[in-house]
Amino acid sequence: MTAWTRQQAAAAATTPDARLPVIGADDVAPIDPQRDLWDMWQIMRADGSTAIVDGRQWWFFLAVPRAADPEARHDVARIRLYSRGGDGWRDHGAAFADGFSPGSREWSGSAVLADDDATLTMHFTASGWRDGGPRFAQRLFETIGRFDHGRLSEWSEPVETARGDGIFYRIADEDAPTDDRIKGFRDPGYFRDPATGREHILFTGSAPNVADVHDGVIGLATREGDGWAMRPPVVTAIGVNSELERPHIVVRNGLYYLFWSTQAKRFAPGVDAPTGLYGMVAAAIEGPWRPINGSGLVAGNPVTEPFQAYCWWVTGEGEVISFVDYWGLAGGSPAQGVDYRREQFGGTAAPIFRLAFAGDVVRLVAGDGLEG
Repeated sequence: MTAWTRQQAAAAATTPDARLPVIGADDVAPIDPQRDLWDMWQIMRADGSTAIVDGRQWWFFLAVPRAADPEARHDVARIRLYSRGGDGWRDHGAAFADGFSPGSREWSGSAVLADDDATLTMHFTASGWRDGGPRFAQRLFETIGRFDHGRLSEWSEPVETARGDGIFYRIADEDAPTDDRIKGFRDPGYFRDPATGREHILFTGSAPNVADVHDGVIGLATREGDGWAMRPPVVTAIGVNSELERPHIVVRNGLYYLFWSTQAKRFAPGVDAPTGLYGMVAAAIEGPWRPINGSGLVAGNPVTEPFQAYCWWVTGEGEVISFVDYWGLAGGSPAQGVDYRREQFGGTAAPIFRLAFAGDVVRLVAGDGLEG
């Protein structure tokens, strides 16, 4: 495993060319005016490339009907399918039927489409329990269904995959946050290693038996026969950061690029790093991993709008999508109240941009979200 150090993370504060432009009103176009949308992942092929079916990309988002306080969305989150094509975005409905999930709500994951363009495997997080219990319990599940040009059906009974063991990873079974933090065991990101053909799941985890609240790790499980074998964490951030969210790997030019998102408030005191997309690079999944751009920061929110976007996802083609969080604050804060949050929450896809890869250096490239 590789440790992300305080010194490396702190250097993110002095990486100005990794800061994103300010999001303006013209950039906040609702995909679905009736719903708040956030964390997203595309339907991909096993090799990591984005699946194009009927000339469209297909994306799952976490989605909820718009409510008074957007912060309440996490308690009722459902996975919903949208597609993106030349005519913009289309809504294709909920991924699962009511009562399908083993949890009280659905959190992030990943999805892989087979070569037949019909067999779809979904990895997702079941948060809480269907019949009650610890609200922030997190378990990872896999289900296989049928994808028919935007229609989803015939999902198999969800099977639990990687499981918290209390050895490599703390078991996430809290009933309430502590100091606005919850322990993690979520966000299964599928990855098939091109060097070995072996299938892996990366996930957001917390280290066990650690006194420091900043105990974030990126976990790994490997498919063994009909099950998944737990592996030691790929990256640890003990004493540095408490949440390394939505980890996923993109392979470029023979190198493995591991990406995750985190928020400024999750860093330990004294680490003045921004909310952003972070990553490391290695020659193999076993590592050792080196922080991209020296600090790990790939794309950070601008200094003037530190809350404007979150949860970046990098496709196999090097495109990056995220969601508009609290934008246009001009020095304000989401802590100013429910009405203020509702007014300033984007709840839609942020402008898309691209990445240029050159060894340990990854730079932002002009695109929908960057000025040329």
